[in-house]
Amino acid sequence: MGFGNLGVKEAVAQSKNFIGTNPESIETKKITNNKLTGKKTANSASGSKRGGTPSKMFYPIARGGNNITGDTLLIKCIEYKPPGTGIKGDTVIYTAQTSGKFNGDDYQKNSILKNKQGEYKTDLINRRLDNQGASETTQKSKIKYYVELPIPQDVNDTNTVTWGDDSMNIFQLAGLAAAQNMLGKKEGFAEKKNTFIQGLLTGKDAITENADPLLTEAIIAAATGKAIGALGGNISINSALGRAQGKIINSNLELLFDGVNLRSFPFTMNFSPRSQKEGEMVKKIIRSFKQSMAAKKGNNHKNGKDTGVPVSGQGGVFLRAPDVFSLEYKKDGTKHPFLNSFKNCALTGMSVNYTNAGTYATYDNGTPVSITMSLTFKELNPIYSEDYDEALEGVGF
Repeated sequence: MGFGNLGVKEAVAQSKNFIGTNPESIETKKITNNKLTGKKTANSASGSKRGGTPSKMFYPIARGGNNITGDTLLIKCIEYKPPGTGIKGDTVIYTAQTSGKFNGDDYQKNSILKNKQGEYKTDLINRRLDNQGASETTQKSKIKYYVELPIPQDVNDTNTVTWGDDSMNIFQLAGLAAAQNMLGKKEGFAEKKNTFIQGLLTGKDAITENADPLLTEAIIAAATGKAIGALGGNISINSALGRAQGKIINSNLELLFDGVNLRSFPFTMNFSPRSQKEGEMVKKIIRSFKQSMAAKKGNNHKNGKDTGVPVSGQGGVFLRAPDVFSLEYKKDGTKHPFLNSFKNCALTGMSVNYTNAGTYATYDNGTPVSITMSLTFKELNPIYSEDYDEALEGVGF
């Protein structure tokens, strides 16, 4: 009995192209449009999700969620999810092409086939590599809290890629050409290489018989220098050629693309609490960032289950990655129409100066009168040209 397929359907939904940080979402709109009340709820600024840490924090607190004017930097703390690499494809459900038996069961023509476990017999076609970066896998991660701050004074972005010098002489090019052209050919690598060199040097059958005398002398000088160098004389091919004929082998020097780089974003925030309540908010903001950028020891496990009891001491065999962050510039509560976008970032550095006023000065409750917090974020993945096709607003990334 033969079998065909009922049709093709996507096995995995197409992953949405990544546009900067998490796009304007319901959660973001709640921050900018929700009028805060004095009620303690999980979604209010006074609500708490993380052992006393509010789920939404603002500075200055007079701004709050019901004030959507001005330019701000919105920072979302999200759970880290490692990058994923796998094989995607289209799922095919097989059907019977003729009536008969399959796995001991009777089937009519065009009926759906099942395996011995009673599941539909499927397969993947059009297989392709699915290489998801951490910026993409964290798009739908759980958001732990929000922090909205006045836009920093020093706002900039720097995009770089790596290009490097590269050189290949004629003999290296010969080997490269031979390797590239030997596939599917009866002629082997050695034959291809020799043919290529002979064609470059003479255009005829044999170097020794038909080569230009000066070229033959250069090859002999180069070979001699190489042989002496192998005996410990430390003579390079170009040294031998330079001394013999006053020339060197053409290195075919070029600048070639060598790799991509990750962007870093340093921000400096100044806090001058004007009330006890605002001082408490500043303290919670600083504490939240410090805790989120720290590695996690995790909880003890028993019989393969999480007991909920934190690991003591220096932790177990493994440590979990810190939280990561989604950054977005806002203008009047919506995505900024000009400034750059971000991919999700890790907080790689943080420093706090509690004597920003130039001397140690505090209020009655010990809160410093002026604080500077410096944060350094680094994107989880590089920027690619295709990312700009989706970042429709502003300067892109």
